[in-house]
Amino acid sequence: MKRKLLIVDDSNVSRLMIRGRFAALQPDWELMEAASGDEAVAKVSADQPDFITMDVNMPGISGFEAAELIQRSHPQVRIAILTANIQSASRDKAQQLRVKFVQKPATQAAIQQAIDYFLAAP
Repeated sequence: MKRKLLIVDDSNVSRLMIRGRFAALQPDWELMEAASGDEAVAKVSADQPDFITMDVNMPGISGFEAAELIQRSHPQVRIAILTANIQSASRDKAQQLRVKFVQKPATQAAIQQAIDYFLAAP
């Protein structure tokens, strides 16, 4: 079964970097993108991804708000918050939502943290 990853970030450059890293590490995965939390919520319903990387600070609803909405309607989707917003409040919110917190930049090591989380037994 082919895995699907939705990359959510308002920065086109960030999405390209994240896409490139995942493509190199998981070449069999189908990669999709969304530029906002609102777009992510819509895409999850339409495309049914297995995994999501989610930025926090975006126009419209935040990544945390989007993650919460997605968890309600699609609890099986595993979400990794991939953000430069490293304040303790952000880490606490990720923990509260039971999602993985991964610090940007989107280095190979950071992406590997997300992959390890995605593929770990729930």
